[in-house]
Amino acid sequence: MILGDLGAEVIKVERPGAGDDTRAWGPPFVGDESAYFLSVNRNKKLAAVSDVLVENFLPGKLDEMGLGYGDVSRTNPNLVYCSISGYGQTGPLSQSPGYDSIASAVSGMMHITGPQGGEPVRPGVAMTDLATGLYTHGAIMAALLQRQRTGRGGHIDCNLLSSQVACLTHVASNYLNVGLEARRWGTAHQSIVPYQGFQTKDGYLVVAAGNDKQFVRVCQVLGLDELAVKPKYRSNTLRVQHRAELIHTLSQRFVEQNTCDWLSRFEGSGVPVGPINSIQQVFNQPQVQHNGLIQKMNHPTAGAISVPGPAVRFSSFEASKPTPPPVIGQHTVEVLRDMLSYGDDVISVLLDTGVVSQNVVH
Repeated sequence: MILGDLGAEVIKVERPGAGDDTRAWGPPFVGDESAYFLSVNRNKKLAAVSDVLVENFLPGKLDEMGLGYGDVSRTNPNLVYCSISGYGQTGPLSQSPGYDSIASAVSGMMHITGPQGGEPVRPGVAMTDLATGLYTHGAIMAALLQRQRTGRGGHIDCNLLSSQVACLTHVASNYLNVGLEARRWGTAHQSIVPYQGFQTKDGYLVVAAGNDKQFVRVCQVLGLDELAVKPKYRSNTLRVQHRAELIHTLSQRFVEQNTCDWLSRFEGSGVPVGPINSIQQVFNQPQVQHNGLIQKMNHPTAGAISVPGPAVRFSSFEASKPTPPPVIGQHTVEVLRDMLSYGDDVISVLLDTGVVSQNVVH
């Protein structure tokens, strides 16, 4: 989808009939399509002429069909062939199916997500899937650059487990270097205090005092100047050691006023703060609208739809005008005829035998 935003022509191959599983991941539905499917499938069409092939079969399955990297690269040595799996193309778990929630659990992501003293929590969106997609996007762009320099494509191995473990960053470093096992901290940070969410009179606010100077400013804004000079709070290391007492005092103060009042008081203080917004509040934010993060388009069956827009903007060009997520079989004949040069007789045989399908509306 990101490559499509940047101008690539993306052809998505789905099984005839039901198509992608996410088409049925609802409610909610918009027309006949799930809102989930619509959110991640813009700029795609359904289908030795491609620059990049992305597949997510179990490792080895495409080799059995004569469509593995070794087979395809002999026909098109310039092809960038990207395999996305749950655990990698080789190894003891390579034949296990990969789903976001399972990989999130196996990778330790769920272990560190959730309230202090509470049960593990699945992140609110499919962060492991999303992280893998972002790694895949970067890997493909790097492989295309390498091809431009060397004239040859290559095989990329992206997988959910590796992507999520790589994203453990400082949590992984704490264990690998000093043997410190991670725990769940809710909105708080293991190594920085105060750096967490606080309940206000009408909502929640996150304060991130990343250094001693910012902590002093927090105390000043809250009218708790005496905290800033107490020896046990003079450094972050000491604040971490006395976390419970300090957070209790700050929490009692934050709950006395509304979120908007605190935001106003923190403005210009140099302390990073922000409200915990509902999704409605997110898309009503002027900055979200200014950044073009709401994309509107007309879907063939669902009508007018809106999806989150691209996160990146460029000074030298604008992202391609988005096309709506396709209905199942929308572009089959177009791809076979116009891109693969299949004759009408061959296409008719493929349709009649159920090898491919074309949406009757298109």
